[in-house]
Parts: sequence; structure tokens; C-alpha cells
Amino acid sequence: PDNKTIVSGSDDNTVRVWDLANGKIKSTLEGHTAGVTCVAISPDNKTIVSGSWDDTVRVWDMANGELKSTLKGHTGRVSCVAISLDNKTIVARSYDNEVRVWDMDSGELKNTLEGHTEGLTCAAISPDNKT
Repeated sequence: PDNKTIVSGSDDNTVRVWDLANGKIKSTLEGHTAGVTCVAISPDNKTIVSGSWDDTVRVWDMANGELKSTLKGHTGRVSCVAISLDNKTIVARSYDNEVRVWDMDSGELKNTLEGHTEGLTCAAISPDNKT
């Protein structure tokens, strides 16, 4: 990230991109149909990922705000998203008790991790993408 941008999600179903220096909105990303609960900026500063109570993960182009893809599969509110340091993987966790792992470029579901018995609130990817 460039340390000049803040991204926020809201119960108004939007993602907002802010200029940290002047506090002004750069863009408003619309597409979710319920509150946005989590956001992440890719390490290369090119992509925004958002999760929502609409059970989806959305992938946005940081430069122009265009929706690149909508990742579906969760059957509960998405509580958190993360992006790998190599900008290749998105991880999302949900109140459906699953962690889903997607390829960021293709949007292909790579894995579904099951085993928790209550709604998930957090998950992370190891920094080296190996362990």
C-alpha cells in the first residue's frame, strides 16, 4: 500500500476510498446489497477486496473503482477478508463456519476449509505463502 489511501466499508452497502492527506473521498464503490463488514488492499496497491453481509466477496480495481469479480459460495455473512503478500490469493471467513480460499486473478475457488462449529471472525495468511 502507498500509505496515502484509506478504504472503508459501511452499513450503507458501499466501499469508500479516501485520500489520507486531505480526508476527501476519491471514489465510492457500489455493488454490495448489504452492509460491508471488511475490506483489504492488496500489497501491490492495485486491488481492493470487500466482504459483506450479502454473503459475497467483491474484488475491485483500485485505480478506476471497477468491479472485477464477485466471489460467491458463502452461506453466511462474510466477517473478514485477507490478501496474500504475493497478490495471488484471497481468503474470506464467514458466519457459515467456513474459510474460503480463492485465486485472485481468476476468481476460482481453490479450497473450502471446514471444521469450526461457530461463526468465524478472523483468519490470516502466512507472510511467506508457504507455511
